[in-house]
Amino acid sequence: MADGKIGRLSTHVLDTARGKPAAGVKIALYRIEGAARQLLVETETNADGRTDAPMLTGDALKAGVYELVFAAGDYLRASGQAQGEVLFLDQIPIRFGVPDAGQHYHVPLLISPFAYSTYRGS
Repeated sequence: MADGKIGRLSTHVLDTARGKPAAGVKIALYRIEGAARQLLVETETNADGRTDAPMLTGDALKAGVYELVFAAGDYLRASGQAQGEVLFLDQIPIRFGVPDAGQHYHVPLLISPFAYSTYRGS
């Protein structure tokens, strides 16, 4: 914790093609250290497109590099927006840094079958 603040990492997924939250998206969170990639958490979005709890909170969130991997292809297939074995977007990795573990890092994913975006939210 930096400056006595309790940091946390959260995410959510919005389906921009349908204009609603993306429920049932599987998400894996990794910590990256050099060439090593350590799986920390696996979860799935709820009906509101959010995880039921923060991905990391308190002492579990450390300064460093992380990667969220969203199983967008499974969601797009299940929602009828994409078909086939090979999709334009399937696994979507977002690698980002946490310089201050005492802050809140919110990393949302906005998806459609042919585009995605992210930003640091609040």
